[in-house]
Amino acid sequence: MAALTTLELIYVLFSIALSMSGLAMVSIAANAYLRTERREMLLLSLGFSLIVAAAIATTVSAFAQDFDNAVVLLTVNYAITTVGYLFVIASVIGEP
Repeated sequence: MAALTTLELIYVLFSIALSMSGLAMVSIAANAYLRTERREMLLLSLGFSLIVAAAIATTVSAFAQDFDNAVVLLTVNYAITTVGYLFVIASVIGEP
């Protein structure tokens, strides 16, 4: 395995930061759902789970494919992330 370039290292660090903060949101929302059984918290947790999954999968796939097929990687990332954000939006505008 070749050494990472500076830009690749920055990419990995930001991917880890995004994943960790997203997992914190998943944990907070899942805990809130378990305490309150509010549907909004379940939707929020699912949304952030998808967003984190897209980030992790994109980073792993990018390195596995030597950053080839970037358009496909980004398209899949955006599709999964968009669905995740739709769950987040649904949790925010949910019924009281």
